[in-house]
Amino acid sequence: MGSKIIIQNAQLAVPNDPVIPVIMGDGIGPDVMQAMRLTLDAAVAQAFGGQKKIEWLEVLAGAAAFAKTQEWLPRETLDAIKEHIVAIKGPLTTPIGGGIRSLNVTIRQELDLYACVRPVRYFEGVVSPVKRPQDIDLIIFRENTEDVYSGIEWKAGTPEADKVIEFLQKELHVNIRANSGIGIKPISAFGTKRLVKKAIAYAIQNHKPSVTLMHKGNIMKFTEGSFKEWGYQAAQEYFPQETITEQEVADNGGKIPDGKIVIKDRLADSLFQQVLLRPTEYSVIATPNLNGDYISDACAAQVGGLGLAPGANISDHVAVFEATHGTAPKYADKNMANPGSVILSGVMLLDYLGWQSAGQLITDALAKTIQQKIVTYDLERQMSGATKVGTREFAEAIVKNLAC
Repeated sequence: MGSKIIIQNAQLAVPNDPVIPVIMGDGIGPDVMQAMRLTLDAAVAQAFGGQKKIEWLEVLAGAAAFAKTQEWLPRETLDAIKEHIVAIKGPLTTPIGGGIRSLNVTIRQELDLYACVRPVRYFEGVVSPVKRPQDIDLIIFRENTEDVYSGIEWKAGTPEADKVIEFLQKELHVNIRANSGIGIKPISAFGTKRLVKKAIAYAIQNHKPSVTLMHKGNIMKFTEGSFKEWGYQAAQEYFPQETITEQEVADNGGKIPDGKIVIKDRLADSLFQQVLLRPTEYSVIATPNLNGDYISDACAAQVGGLGLAPGANISDHVAVFEATHGTAPKYADKNMANPGSVILSGVMLLDYLGWQSAGQLITDALAKTIQQKIVTYDLERQMSGATKVGTREFAEAIVKNLAC
């Protein structure tokens, strides 16, 4: 039956048999999620000698949920995730027409999963468009609940849009063209500081040298510019002994005191260039929502694409780990898709539970499988001399390499 994860003294208390809700997802979701479960179950059994086991609890969202309940995201699913604290999901389709605009965004907002966390690293043997993909080793903390993703917008020509335009023109003397679509970009001190606090706490725990605040504050001065200012304030308020600003380093003759994490900021367009030209200078990036969506996919491209890019959406405790790619419906039920993204998201889940040894087994076995050139079609077509295998067979190869 399994036991529930609970919160004790503001920390997860994880039993040996935690119940983990799992959303199998749409399109290729069932294929890659079955591969993930196979891999995680084998790694946990090996790492802990059979003393620990995940009890998977399937819950519904997406097309499967709509077919059974006429709801894209049943309340019971959200309640199950809240109750069990940690969950994992496959890719979900976006409903066409009215109602929910994005199931992924809705889950994040309903559960207040304010940090989208996406590590990016290179696996040797994967074909990359850059010369030194191994230089990329960073983790992105993307604010998940604010910015333009808040969904506060009105279609051009609607009474609501016209009313907002009229107010802005008459009351605030803003020049806006007629028949414009209107969107609002909220960024708050509260949302920014808790995101940056989580990013810095991660850097401290994992001995990372810096946290970079990514923003476009030279143009959007009171939203993204404020994100930058509030980010520096968060460092000073929560971690005054552990952090130092880049300016303070310069004032100190360029010397970074032992144990200090450097807090710096970069304009978004500049950072896109620098992760290509000087990626080793960046280890943790904290950024508003839209920037985070762009930079995480761009960095993933440098190491071979979204097929090996994991992700998680995390609040103070509740966490939903996920495949970062789409549903790819034309490959559904064909045993073709690369399950690497959700397998590595499963590694993040294991780390979150405190079961790092099982996660490390998977990471090492995945790296070895790729080096053996046993890969799914998306990687095989780019690699000379590779052996193409299906989704399940790729997972089975990883499991075989767990013991090696």
